[in-house]
Amino acid sequence: MVKLKNYNVVLKHFVLLLTFTSLISCAEKKYTVTRIEGKEIEINSTSTEDTEFENFIKPYRDNIDKDLSLVLANAPETMDKSGEWQTAMGNFLSDITFDKSNAIFQLREKKSIDICLLNHGGIRTIISKGNITARNAYEIMPFENSAFVIGLKREQILEMVNYIISEKKPHPLKGLTFTIGKDNQPKNILVNGKALENDRIYYVVTSDYLVNGGDNMLFFKKGVEKFDLDYKLRNIIIDYFKENKIITANKDIRISKEL
Repeated sequence: MVKLKNYNVVLKHFVLLLTFTSLISCAEKKYTVTRIEGKEIEINSTSTEDTEFENFIKPYRDNIDKDLSLVLANAPETMDKSGEWQTAMGNFLSDITFDKSNAIFQLREKKSIDICLLNHGGIRTIISKGNITARNAYEIMPFENSAFVIGLKREQILEMVNYIISEKKPHPLKGLTFTIGKDNQPKNILVNGKALENDRIYYVVTSDYLVNGGDNMLFFKKGVEKFDLDYKLRNIIIDYFKENKIITANKDIRISKEL
């Protein structure tokens, strides 16, 4: 008697084989980068498109250049940012930022600013002797920083003083004076000529960059009040140039050191 194969079993195995093969073929393929090619594309400034673009923007560029080149004031002597604890540029910028911000703060909040503190690194150039233009303001302060007023307690003012001493940089400062003792500790800390008070809020005008802890001025992040004056530091400079034809810097001592 002839035995017949079990075709059902064979068919079952065949279907499983097809399914397994299908799964393998559908599996996600992995690709690797084997070669990167590039080529140089020449930018032809004499092309018709470039000429048309240049003709389109030229009137705007010329108008901006005209505005930036307009003489606004004059400096009898050069102001720079060199100095151990304070500089001519630092005194000038902190003074005008204090005064112009204070006018806005008093009008809006019915309060007065006590101190101005900016950062030495934010001053990007000098004011040279001679005519001053709006372009000079953009060169001094090329960033889009705005003036902010922060309410600080006595503890944060002390942190500010110790920060200035430890940094050993002539950060622009107005309203706050102190002496660095022989032991490198602060003495005679005064705000507008008065000793620090325990239960008072001191209003400090600075930049939005420093408000957020820039240059490691972390004491600003501990402020109990915060006001955005919506006034760019560069515009403060330009407005001052427009209103004052002769530009000079106060040379009073704000930080002194015992010998």
